[in-house]
Amino acid sequence: MDKTVTVPRLPSYNRTPLNRFLAYIRKYWFLYMLILPGFICMAVFNYGPMYGIQLAFKDYSPRAGIWGSEWVGLDNFARMIKDPNFIRAFKNTIVINLKSLTFGFSFNVFLALMINELKIRKVKAVVQTCVYLPYFLSWVIFAGLVQVFLEYPSTADVGGVLNQIIMALRGEPIDFLKDPKLFQTILVITNIIKTAGYSTIVYLASLSGIDPSLYESAQIDGANRFDMLLHITIPRILPSIMIQFILQVSSLFSSNFDQVYNLYNNYVISTGDVLSTYIYRISLGGGGTDFELSTAMNLILNVLGLIVVLGTNKFVEKLDVQGIF
Repeated sequence: MDKTVTVPRLPSYNRTPLNRFLAYIRKYWFLYMLILPGFICMAVFNYGPMYGIQLAFKDYSPRAGIWGSEWVGLDNFARMIKDPNFIRAFKNTIVINLKSLTFGFSFNVFLALMINELKIRKVKAVVQTCVYLPYFLSWVIFAGLVQVFLEYPSTADVGGVLNQIIMALRGEPIDFLKDPKLFQTILVITNIIKTAGYSTIVYLASLSGIDPSLYESAQIDGANRFDMLLHITIPRILPSIMIQFILQVSSLFSSNFDQVYNLYNNYVISTGDVLSTYIYRISLGGGGTDFELSTAMNLILNVLGLIVVLGTNKFVEKLDVQGIF
């Protein structure tokens, strides 16, 4: 005779999301305590200042304060669209970031794959150190090194290393940092050199997790190094590549203020002025106090960045690769 065992169910009040959350808190309280300082820091310094977004819709008066200033609706956004300096900075930002995405992203993947192919451990360690070192330098120091390297010769000195090589080959020296046509290229190249180390670490970590037996099996079947690279290595690190791609696309409408501010000058402002430097100039630098316009610009750029990230994440998921959401 079959006997049916009935498992008693918890009362409905014990199965609510709140009760499950409280049960997890009691069970994993130590882990929650570990993340609590970071959560508080994020709430205070990231979410707390977001009340200032309302400046984008107000005519700010220091006397009245943020809450007491007069509402002006979308007037600040209309001023932003009509501002030719904003249009110029917006175009420069997009162009520079697209160049960095096109050349820098592919270069970082290529560099990680080439480092992984090095078999002599000492050579590999030296190459990795040279690649990682620039990432740990501040942009102030790195920009100073770039300026010294590209220095134009004057009556008091012989110029930077690059101009010395050009003159040794009987060419005319070039004032790289004052040439508007070259400045964006300089920004892209220096950004690639400076940030390649971080991306390389991520890719090499993914490469180290690939099962060596896959390569051994492929070699037995007659595959060469290129075949193994194409059919084993790249597919295994594709999730990491896509995550890095999404993160880099998220900065399409932003710009590296530290890099541009330490390298640009009035000679290259037509091609070197980006959104971060322009917003700084109208709000804090140069005596500007147009906080409403700068807030409106930041709000629009962050919204555009969020839309691009969501769209890119959706595209990545269609490739059957997990995104960041």
